Amino acid sequence: MRTLWISALLLTLNLATAQAAVVTQEMNYTVEGVTMKGYLAYDDAITGPRPGVLVVHEWWGHNEYARKRARTLAGLGYTAFALDMYGEGKQAHHPDDANKLSSELGQNQALAKARFQGAYDLLVSQPTVNPQRIAAIGYCMGGTVVLEMARGGAPLAGVASFHGNLSTAQPAQPGGLKAKILVLTGTDDPFVPAEQVARFMKEMDAADADYKLITYPGAKHSFTNPDADQFGKEFNLPLAYNAEADQASWREMQKFFGVIFK
Repeated sequence: MRTLWISALLLTLNLATAQAAVVTQEMNYTVEGVTMKGYLAYDDAITGPRPGVLVVHEWWGHNEYARKRARTLAGLGYTAFALDMYGEGKQAHHPDDANKLSSELGQNQALAKARFQGAYDLLVSQPTVNPQRIAAIGYCMGGTVVLEMARGGAPLAGVASFHGNLSTAQPAQPGGLKAKILVLTGTDDPFVPAEQVARFMKEMDAADADYKLITYPGAKHSFTNPDADQFGKEFNLPLAYNAEADQASWREMQKFFGVIFK
């Protein structure tokens, strides 16, 4: 009987473990008449509201890479939402197309803000989210987007930019930043040269920002994306995956969240 009882207990525990998993959901939302295609992820083993994290994609558009990061964040105990900055879930498969889509957005900051806000509003409305504890992370173009939102005073606990462009036409102003800022960039990234990094730090210091900037020696652009090597070779771009910098930057993000969400 004791053996049967232990077996039954183990079966119950195994079933409970199998049922507790990251839940994902396709979520469409509308911004200024355009359908945006987002992706929500959270762990259903966790009860009650938890911090929410917006994930902003690279210039390639809302793709599997952004979704993978959302699932990983869900596994860490957050509700993550991979948003759509281009609309209709558009993805670029050539740098020329990616440049066109990202440039159109970059030249229309009002539209970029509206699309980010639409995703923010959807995330904070979720029952698994504490609306007072929201952060945003972004990759490449997405890193630029989250920094611009922070500069504009978005009500975020913090933003983390992974190999994003640091320049801006609207520098942060003293008292204008609500979010803490984490910047993770590579020393060998030609799109984010040392002069740009220096200007960013000067801007943040002048705005009295709460920020941290970390550079990774030898890391090139898109160093967190395992597909970067393939893209770099295919399109002759200075892109390269760097596993050490990828893992180190992800750890820094987790420490950052530990501070802003404590």
